[in-house]
Amino acid sequence: MRKLMIAAVTTFAFAGLAACGETAGEKEAGAQADAIEANANVEATQLENAADAASTDTARDALNAQADAVGEAAEEKADAVEAAAGNVDGGMTTANTPN
Repeated sequence: MRKLMIAAVTTFAFAGLAACGETAGEKEAGAQADAIEANANVEATQLENAADAASTDTARDALNAQADAVGEAAEEKADAVEAAAGNVDGGMTTANTPN
């Protein structure tokens, strides 16, 4: 539960920083990306908790690997959502803004 709280606070802190100067579409994409990552954090935490309770090292390793994969997949999906809105880096540069 502690990991989930830390992840949620971190996600919303970065979202707050990224919100400056965004268009409505970018804000919506950012919110969608945050939701994707938050849901993945919940799923990954559940998998990690199951890994902690696993009876064998093999099961523990498999569950931890699955948790890592969930996090990586969510990050890629969230990045794709933001990229589609022309805002890969949260508005920090204009290099990725469509012409």
